Amino acid sequence: MTQTGRLLPLVALLLLLGGAGEKRSSYDDASPQTRAMQDDDAANPGFLWVQQGQALWSQQAGPENRSCATCHGEAPSTMAGVAARYPAHDPALGRPLTLDGRIRQCRVDRQGAPDLAPDSDALLALSAWVGLQSRGRPIAVDGDGPARPFLDAGRRVFETRMGQLNLSCSQCHDGLAGQRLAGSVIPQGHPTGYPQYRLEWQAMGSLHRRIRNCTTGVRAAPFAPDDPDLVNLMLFLGWRANGLPLEVPAVRP
Repeated sequence: MTQTGRLLPLVALLLLLGGAGEKRSSYDDASPQTRAMQDDDAANPGFLWVQQGQALWSQQAGPENRSCATCHGEAPSTMAGVAARYPAHDPALGRPLTLDGRIRQCRVDRQGAPDLAPDSDALLALSAWVGLQSRGRPIAVDGDGPARPFLDAGRRVFETRMGQLNLSCSQCHDGLAGQRLAGSVIPQGHPTGYPQYRLEWQAMGSLHRRIRNCTTGVRAAPFAPDDPDLVNLMLFLGWRANGLPLEVPAVRP
């Protein structure tokens, strides 16, 4: 029997067992060893990227030799609370931007520097450095006003079945959250710690990378990094996690 054939009966059984309870981070489902690694800044591997991001923050680039600090000053004061609000609607663009998208936009439009590739170490590092300044603050993604149509579009993506397994994000992360699949706890899917260091990757990764793992796991075509459906989904996921504390840089199995 194929892997798909083995998974389908197991998923069907789990769907009958009920869904998630109160809102919780996947930190709560991690092993004590993984939680301890996240909690200790000296042991958390994500801080290798944080340190790189701190250096990049003051690194000049572009024809006018601007750095992030040129416009924004010292990150611990000016960036406090910023990451907790992303993805956020951009009035000038008329659509939402992720934090990674905002960093890339600033680099190109404000610094006149070459764009940073999605999931590149430099982009992950800057995102981790900015995210750290909001660690412990409650996620507060705005889904009202001009963001509402994009939030609703993201909800539709979350609830749409896809791939050869014909599963939606909602079926796993609402209907099956807290159950076990192949020995691992199925999380509620709240993006509380991105970019995060995953032990299975042995590297830092973005929310896009994690979603890509999920879509390929259900045998669906992955989203391109700038796909509007992906950004809308991220907006919905962030809004869905509102109230949970930001954990950047998180550590997960």
